[in-house]
Amino acid sequence: MSSAAFRRYLYPPDHPRIADLKGVDAYTYRETARAEGTFTGELIRGWTPLYRNDFVGVTEDGTLRRDVHPLVPASPGEEAPTAAMVAAARELLGTLDEEGRARICHPVDAVEWQTWANPEFMQFDTGLRLEFQPPEVRRAALALVEASLSPEGYDEVRTMMRINGFLGEVVGLEGILNEFSYNIALYGEPDPRGAWGWQLYGHHCAVNCLVVDGRMTLGPVFLGAEPNEIDAGPHAGTTAFTERITLGRQVMAALDPRQRRAATVYAHMVDPAMPEGRVHPGDERHLAGAFQDNRVIPFEGVRVPDMPPRAREAVLAVVEEFVRPLPAGPRAARLREVRAHLDETWFCWIGGHGPDDVFYYRVQSPVIIAELDHHCGVFLDYDSPQPFHVHTVLRTPHGNDYGRAWVRQWQRGEHR
Repeated sequence: MSSAAFRRYLYPPDHPRIADLKGVDAYTYRETARAEGTFTGELIRGWTPLYRNDFVGVTEDGTLRRDVHPLVPASPGEEAPTAAMVAAARELLGTLDEEGRARICHPVDAVEWQTWANPEFMQFDTGLRLEFQPPEVRRAALALVEASLSPEGYDEVRTMMRINGFLGEVVGLEGILNEFSYNIALYGEPDPRGAWGWQLYGHHCAVNCLVVDGRMTLGPVFLGAEPNEIDAGPHAGTTAFTERITLGRQVMAALDPRQRRAATVYAHMVDPAMPEGRVHPGDERHLAGAFQDNRVIPFEGVRVPDMPPRAREAVLAVVEEFVRPLPAGPRAARLREVRAHLDETWFCWIGGHGPDDVFYYRVQSPVIIAELDHHCGVFLDYDSPQPFHVHTVLRTPHGNDYGRAWVRQWQRGEHR
């Protein structure tokens, strides 16, 4: 038996949290989760109306800056792998019948982009649910993801999916927690130059990818894990988020005491000084999670340009870790964009910063939001955040989540 810390928090098999869901599949659980007065039902009721709002984008002060995401052709060496993506998307469509193609395909600016979510319950059944598709459809869907992302990014996505399956095996709920508990959808017509993309989402993994005119954007991206390791079976030794956690601590270690205090907006993960609602029942300390497409998130903490060089380098290393799923060319473009707005980049922290502490951090500028948060138990039994339950979010503020700012410029013929 493994000595992994998370195993100390397993529910007994006859506990209602586990026993009541034995044998339940995703569609049955979807209806159960909606029940009035339940934790999941209240989350769904709070989130559902938000996706119907006209998309604006996350801002720091409620004012949309339309100048930060110009649609210009990709610079040499920064091109997206569009040819491979188009081929993979067409291969996926070729595995589907007419009904499957109708379900998976949406207009490039469809509101369905905004239905993604990261909990284990299927709030919206957008696109196709992979666990109920034949193996050839699953293989083709994953081939599209692999053709689009960096090797490291594809490995991260598959790690989240495998950890989800591992969790299902550990707690005996494979019907709602398995390696293919994910929906995939296509937006727009796969084309070498036109605007189109894809979306994969489910428990602890959501990726939204759009390409246009050789450019690529990923966002929103949600990656999470409970636990953040696999300690048994064919994927034993798999871990997640160790770099993102280590780099966050390195930022804090590189700050002087005054700046460390300024960066720490709250000393405790649930702090008496927090305003009502600062800790959300589902998102906990995250501000840019699912259905928060138009949220106003003020800058907090310390400005990155005011940090000592070692801390600035650590912040940029955090950003690089978050954008690692992008292929090399689009990743270089994204990092160049982030550096161009470094004077408007902020870093904030919640919690302790010792080697055993749990914490939240956020890097934020007009062009990027990167969040990491340690969470309470969902399918394991603990009610305070633990180091092995991690959520991360990546957003593109000021309107380019889902590549929407680029799509609108493309539709207006404003691309150059």
